[in-house]
Amino acid sequence: MSETRSDGELLRAVAADGDRHAFEELYRRYAPWLTARMRSRCADAAIVDDVVQETFLAVWRGTARFQEGYSEDAAGWLWRIGARRLVDAVRGDGARGRLRQALARLRHRDEASAEERVLAGVEHGDLAGALTRLSPELRAVLQATVIDGLTTREAAVLLGIPAGTVKTRAQRARKQLREALA
Repeated sequence: MSETRSDGELLRAVAADGDRHAFEELYRRYAPWLTARMRSRCADAAIVDDVVQETFLAVWRGTARFQEGYSEDAAGWLWRIGARRLVDAVRGDGARGRLRQALARLRHRDEASAEERVLAGVEHGDLAGALTRLSPELRAVLQATVIDGLTTREAAVLLGIPAGTVKTRAQRARKQLREALA
């Protein structure tokens, strides 16, 4: 029976030697977890699958640079790579998605259901407007801490900023939202 290598050992082997077996083990350990996390943020399974694949390709090709500080937190390091790629993928689909929605509304000019009216109010109401007026840095902290339910420390690893900065940005974001919604 072979000895199980730590995440740090696997990451070092992939980064330094291009060890295919280490990469495969890392993939087996983290691809299902990363896929599940991404699906909680994006309902489009095709986008999620592409993002997970791109994340691991970046690790394999070395374009996602392994840093020794992440050796004991492979999940956080992979999540940070994947989250950035997911944002890029969703932004790229944003205009196409809005166009599809507009065309769908033109095809179906029936009376909107009560659920659709409520969802439209949430999507385009005061909260949505207040959220869009936040800086990207403040929105990212809210996304990580409120929507993803990460701790301050986990959000710090994900966003690549100190934990104190996460706390400060979260406080500023909440204050701005309260003021905008008052």
